[in-house]
Amino acid sequence: MNFTPEHRALADTVTRFVEKELNPFVPEWEKAEQFPAHEVFKKLGDLGLLGLKYPEEFGGAGLDFSYSLVMAEALGACACAGVPMAIGVQTDMCTPALARFGSDELRREFLAPSITGDYVGCLGVSEPGGGSDVAAVKTTARKDGGDYVIDGTKMWITNGLQADWCCLLANTGDGSPHKNKSLIVVPMDAPGITRQKIHKIGMDASDTAQLFFDGVRVPQRHLIGAEGMGFMFQMMQFQEERLWGAASTLKNMDRLIDLTIDYTRERQAFGKSILDNQVVHFRLAELRTEVEALRALTYSAVEQYVAGKDVTKLASMAKLKCGRLSREVADSCLQYWGGMGFTRDNPISQAYRDGRLVSIGAGADEVMLGIICKLEGTLPKGSH
Repeated sequence: MNFTPEHRALADTVTRFVEKELNPFVPEWEKAEQFPAHEVFKKLGDLGLLGLKYPEEFGGAGLDFSYSLVMAEALGACACAGVPMAIGVQTDMCTPALARFGSDELRREFLAPSITGDYVGCLGVSEPGGGSDVAAVKTTARKDGGDYVIDGTKMWITNGLQADWCCLLANTGDGSPHKNKSLIVVPMDAPGITRQKIHKIGMDASDTAQLFFDGVRVPQRHLIGAEGMGFMFQMMQFQEERLWGAASTLKNMDRLIDLTIDYTRERQAFGKSILDNQVVHFRLAELRTEVEALRALTYSAVEQYVAGKDVTKLASMAKLKCGRLSREVADSCLQYWGGMGFTRDNPISQAYRDGRLVSIGAGADEVMLGIICKLEGTLPKGSH
């Protein structure tokens, strides 16, 4: 990719924000299992960082997705992965379909305040009975007068405890599970919504909720685009989410390798530093090479995406690789920290816990492999 001075200025701005506004508070937020999303997002909004790729008429910067990549990668300097993930939900996961297909009225009401940081958004797709299998969602939205009446449950919802609105995928009709779904903007203060906190083994600073919808009424004008297009719109949102996710892991993995080099250089065992052992410095060299390979793949995918090409296969490959490599880097580095790596407050153990989600969220590894095989034409006959 050709990085312009504007790209580099953005990276510097985001890095400074991470160092000043995020990292000093990470231990406190991790302990509380929640960060103050409205406060943090408002600061991001004031810097113009929440709507980089969105239309200027709604407060965005009108830039292309390459700037989202730059921001995602720079957020990797954060001392935890939960807060960057929550920011990514706001910028590249719950808002793309609204920005692209929503009515002007709906965009003024929900996209514009999300860009300024006055609203926190969330994405309601996964359910207790289906996460990666998007076609299996059971939540319904039936028409009644001028409203939709929504019933169902959403699970593993990032920002769910603090969100002002939800981009909700629900069944709005019968028929094919790929053609009976719609995306609907649901204000989270609507009567009939209950939120329940979910406790996790990592990503602690990011609040995660189970959401219950019991006869929740929203106006039919809250429909994003055309009815029945929700599955397709969500698949399109997933492409940006997966590219964003891959980019967000790069600098974090580099940071873990850097920390491990510094630690193993100082740590002595059997008369020499840990780093002096060939098995250690060779392994760290391998990991650094793998990170650079993923960076090249991610950059290439984004460059082609910006050029208007279908990057479903490349985005799926980047998502698959970043999940597996996040685990590999954290696990390998932790080994070289020895007992210190197994303590809770260690930065490597933090990454070890946080990184496990990457192979699950936004489509599990196995789903990515299925997509890649389908596009490669290598699935057995009769498979989907």
